[in-house]
Amino acid sequence: MPDHDRPKLKHRRPVGRPPAGAKDGERVKDYPQLSIRVPLEFKARLNALSAVTGLSQWRVIIEAINCFNEDLPKSERELVAGLSQRLMKAAG
Repeated sequence: MPDHDRPKLKHRRPVGRPPAGAKDGERVKDYPQLSIRVPLEFKARLNALSAVTGLSQWRVIIEAINCFNEDLPKSERELVAGLSQRLMKAAG
């Protein structure tokens, strides 16, 4: 069958939202959940940061954790990295 006789197939996007995890292909719904209590001022600030930046709230929190970690002295960052690796290994 010549190419010009073949029906053209449109490239269809998958139904639903695309995965929105931190890495390609990861789904946020597969991440562990975290529940915390914070003063109203900080919840309002988190909502505002999310609205202004266009980032999801979990991404704003991840950025804050990363900034906090980077501000630690190198020796403490190394301790955090080692402990984090051990906890992740034990969990999975």
